[in-house]
Amino acid sequence: MNPQAARIHAALPQTQCTRCGFPDCAAYAQAIACEEAPINQCPPGGAQGIARLTALTGHPPLPLNPIHGTETPRAMAVIDEAWCIGCTLCIAACPTDAILGSNKLMHTVIEPYCTGCELCLPVCPVDCIAMLPVTGERTGWDAWSPAQADEALARYQARGQRLARHEIEHQDRLEQKALAKLADLPAHTHGAQGAEAERKRAVIEAALARARARKNAA
Repeated sequence: MNPQAARIHAALPQTQCTRCGFPDCAAYAQAIACEEAPINQCPPGGAQGIARLTALTGHPPLPLNPIHGTETPRAMAVIDEAWCIGCTLCIAACPTDAILGSNKLMHTVIEPYCTGCELCLPVCPVDCIAMLPVTGERTGWDAWSPAQADEALARYQARGQRLARHEIEHQDRLEQKALAKLADLPAHTHGAQGAEAERKRAVIEAALARARARKNAA
């Protein structure tokens, strides 16, 4: 991230809600810095957030683009635990690991860590999650603080590191499995001969190559 993008990134609320049309706040900051996106696509930042970006970029102030949402009081996700089926889809969707639970067990939201991003809503198959306003009439940066933004960013980055580590471990297991098959090909190809044996070898080698490529990319 270049210095200007870093300054813009630091001015964003770090809710990681993707309403701006980018996968996270860092991607939106980079797009603004590269003149690939305007400064009025962040509903959580609201009008004050746009004013911050105006000061950083020198771009003229713009009203919040309604395509990306409206400036509203911050809300927190609340799970109706009586209806929760423990599918874990909301846990996977939460960018700050603010949902606690495990497969087939009730989930709950850890209130201080929820950014109100709403990413858990569309993935819930039983519609047991609601967004409840928690800041009264306060919106934008009046409903959020630099300390909350810093914590949200730290949790988002920690989550990314954890997922990357798990991906490397998963691909390592696949790599070792493929190597074991190649080491004893006759046993793993059920005695296949000739062209069929070569075809199965090629399939295993391709799986090995994919695992190594994905591990290196993680």
